[in-house]
Parts: sequence; C-alpha cells; structure tokens
Amino acid sequence: MEILFTEQLEQAYEKLTDAEKRSVRKALALLSDNPKYPGLRVKKMEGRKDIWEARPSGRLRVTFEMDGGIIFMRNVGEHDRVLKKP
Repeated sequence: MEILFTEQLEQAYEKLTDAEKRSVRKALALLSDNPKYPGLRVKKMEGRKDIWEARPSGRLRVTFEMDGGIIFMRNVGEHDRVLKKP
C-alpha cells in the first residue's frame, strides 16, 4: 500500500525523539505491508468515521485513514494528545 503524509503528521514527527522516529518508521513499514499486523494493534477510533489508530510503541499512537490502496497518515505522538486531535 502507498503511504501519504499530512502536514500535521510531518510536524508531529519532527518533534519525536530519534528512538520514537525509528519506532514510527518500523510501524509504517509494517502497516504498508499488512494493515492488520497484530503487533500494531490497529483499530478503528471510537466516535470517528473512517479514522484508525495503530501503536508504534507503548506510549505512541499514529492515526490514519485508508482509501483503496492508499494510507493517509494523519497524526503521531503520545496517546492522549493524538487521540484528541487525530
């Protein structure tokens, strides 16, 4: 699957530590190969139409939308902050 990034995600990504960035890159590679990869714990967000979340690490979340063969990455960061503004 093709992955595209929103400006919001790019800005949030730049604020991450190097270790967090590695976790996110690994998660994106896994997501691209298999959006149902069990380790990412992908699930649809409650109360949000067509927005999904995945877990690059225990405290990080990444939100995205899927449309056909494209994944639109929306936001990344700590759990509470990201889920308030997916």
